[in-house]
Amino acid sequence: MRNLEFKEKMHEYSQWRTSLAQSIEMYHEWLNRYGLNNAHSTNSILNVINGLENDRITLAFVAEFSRGKTELINALFFAETGVRLLPSSPGRTTMSPTEIFYDEKEGSYLRLLNIESRLEDISLAELKQKPDRWTEIKFNPDSPTQMQEAFSELIATKKVDLVMADRLGLWDEQEAASRGVINPEVVEIPCWRHALISFPHPLLQQGLSIIDTPGLNALGTEPELTLSMLPSSQAIIFMLAADTGVTKSDLEMWLTHISRARSGKTQGLAVVMNKIDAMWDDIGGANADYEASIKSQIKASAAILKIDENSIFPISAKQALLAKIKGDENLLQKSQLPNLESFLAADILKQKRNIMINTVTRDIGGLVGESYNFVNTSFKHATEQLEEFKKVDFRNQDMTGKLMSETRDKQNDYMANVENFQSSRRVFIIQAKMLIDSFSDEKVEAIVNTAKHEISKSLTTYGMKRHIRKLFDDLRDLLQNSIDTANETRRLVMAIHKKFRDEHGFRDIELSVFSVKNYQIELEQIFEEGEVFRTSTRVTMTEQHLVVEKLYSTLIAKARSVIKQAQTDAITWGNGALTPLMQQIKEHKKQIESRLQMLRKINASKGGVGESIATLEAELEPMKKKKDELAIIIKSMQLDTRPLDSDG
Repeated sequence: MRNLEFKEKMHEYSQWRTSLAQSIEMYHEWLNRYGLNNAHSTNSILNVINGLENDRITLAFVAEFSRGKTELINALFFAETGVRLLPSSPGRTTMSPTEIFYDEKEGSYLRLLNIESRLEDISLAELKQKPDRWTEIKFNPDSPTQMQEAFSELIATKKVDLVMADRLGLWDEQEAASRGVINPEVVEIPCWRHALISFPHPLLQQGLSIIDTPGLNALGTEPELTLSMLPSSQAIIFMLAADTGVTKSDLEMWLTHISRARSGKTQGLAVVMNKIDAMWDDIGGANADYEASIKSQIKASAAILKIDENSIFPISAKQALLAKIKGDENLLQKSQLPNLESFLAADILKQKRNIMINTVTRDIGGLVGESYNFVNTSFKHATEQLEEFKKVDFRNQDMTGKLMSETRDKQNDYMANVENFQSSRRVFIIQAKMLIDSFSDEKVEAIVNTAKHEISKSLTTYGMKRHIRKLFDDLRDLLQNSIDTANETRRLVMAIHKKFRDEHGFRDIELSVFSVKNYQIELEQIFEEGEVFRTSTRVTMTEQHLVVEKLYSTLIAKARSVIKQAQTDAITWGNGALTPLMQQIKEHKKQIESRLQMLRKINASKGGVGESIATLEAELEPMKKKKDELAIIIKSMQLDTRPLDSDG
């Protein structure tokens, strides 16, 4: 599959995403048109639309020194510029991680974060929200040469004294000693800690985002990169060299950073064995021997990494870039890059689409399904009432009087139960607030601030580890304490729904369930990831206090984010838990009032029953139209919005 086809697949995905957003907007308009909207549904819908509009497909390229990672990015995405757009020299191995995307609001730029920011207690995520902290270089996106000049800054270095290099966490005494360097006066370090590149490449405009990571040194000294950015990527491309296979540092990177980022799963993960061209000449032109050697290397690497051999793609990024620039189809096929492009186009984009469908279904699928059930039930009730009235002999005054009396009794029972509902709703609001408050910022910040204070006083990594464990224990307790409140709130909602189902025949509603379990699992994963990172060979051998501090800052930020998400989800759940029932109550009231009104009209018509029946039949038309409109919208969304009732 050519890169052209990958672009086509990206374009198809972009169009699908836009179409889905438009269908959801149509649903929102439908709710407004028929007076069925509320604050909860509006908030849910707008959040989903915003998520679709700002969606990105992030591919992270990870490799140790001299594996040809940046060359592969050039070959895959930027060959049409006719130049080696991103600098791919050996020096790149110690340079800054680079994010490549398109910022429609700000246009084209290269933003660079100075290396000294590592000394500050502020995360990369926070720094990205402060453009004034970055050195910005503007360039003309229509000039590849000018872009090359700007991007050359990515490999800029400078010399600092040994003390500063050590403070920045960029001095590895053992590694330097292995090269014969002992106590140097100055150390060469990268100028920049992180880079952001925005320009209007077609793939970037359609939502592609690329992360280029510069080797084990960077991953080992930037915990945020390993614990936040890599796990959030849709795919990780991990690169090996065909002539070396899996080296010791490759394996360390794989176990500590890659496998952990994918939680041990191979979904969204490809291993690229680059530089197969280095073996072309060594085989003396014997194609069969060459292929056998590649297969042997793949088999050995797959065994070491414990993955399927089909997950490893042998390529030559250098020859692929050359082939695309020259338009040499034979060389491109020999480079085997099309196989990797096929994987990216088919597997990654399909996986991303499924993730997006699941996310949208989770966030508003129940809302959409409930809307359909609501209009469908209303239509059925109106139809049943019409059929009932057609069979009634309204010339019998006793019969008419009996129907009116029964309907008034239903109305009185309903009004009494509505008062009970309002009382129950007030209790629920109090209970829901208790649940939301159990995740309050004040409680979390008190725990975090105490931990930060104790960690800052620790002079050893052992002491820091003990305090971070205490932090997670306190956060675990916070979540555990919220479980009883969540269960009590859920039982209250179920009791309210049961009362109206049993006493008024309301249909069953599949209640959304708020559970603390998922947040507990996430918290445990964060702690485990931190332990794996902290005990990795790179961190253990260097014993860099700064790196450990950064690690714990990252863990605290992630833990805080989990609790904040729990609170946000609790608010959303609380706002929407009774909404379907309230809609049914309103509709039930409307049905009773409509029935009484029609009975009065029939009773006063003195024989004009046919006209009243015709009126009822006419009222079915707009109800059917409302139902059919929603069915079309649901079909255009192509979502699984179950549970629908048996007629849905």
